[in-house]
Amino acid sequence: MVAALELYLDTDATRRIRVLWEALESEGVQSMRSLLERRHRPHVSLAVAPRLDPDRVADALAGTTVAAPLRLSFRHAGQFVGRVLWLGPSPTAGLLAHQALVHDRLAAAGIAVAEHYRPGRWVPHCTLSMRVPNALMAAAVRRCLEVLPLEATVVGAAVTDHARDICRPLP
Repeated sequence: MVAALELYLDTDATRRIRVLWEALESEGVQSMRSLLERRHRPHVSLAVAPRLDPDRVADALAGTTVAAPLRLSFRHAGQFVGRVLWLGPSPTAGLLAHQALVHDRLAAAGIAVAEHYRPGRWVPHCTLSMRVPNALMAAAVRRCLEVLPLEATVVGAAVTDHARDICRPLP
């Protein structure tokens, strides 16, 4: 497992993504709903690392509103290598600047994040499934397209490491 700095979505967007998880499950695709005894919540990760110390992260981000009330407009579905399926918000200047600010504050504190979460490489996304069977990918993407566009507002943030049972809210 990995640790992450997660942005949480408003109630309506969260509900719609959970309904999508259910629809994917009905198609035979294991969604994020099935992970972690159903404690997983829809989110967009700003940073990921093998481990994140919540106290160090909180100190590094002191004075920063991590859960900035950003508006996210999910407009597309995508796939990463390994058959990871996700919904992507439009990468607005505000969202990219916020992620870069968070990254820079973490880097200044000596907190390393995964290379693909560095500014300029980061692809904002909300993961739906970690491994869609090839034969089911087309049906899974069709399900995703049924919920788009999806408008959301960031309403919370936390440092999480589910392998270590950590979920520390951030301002």
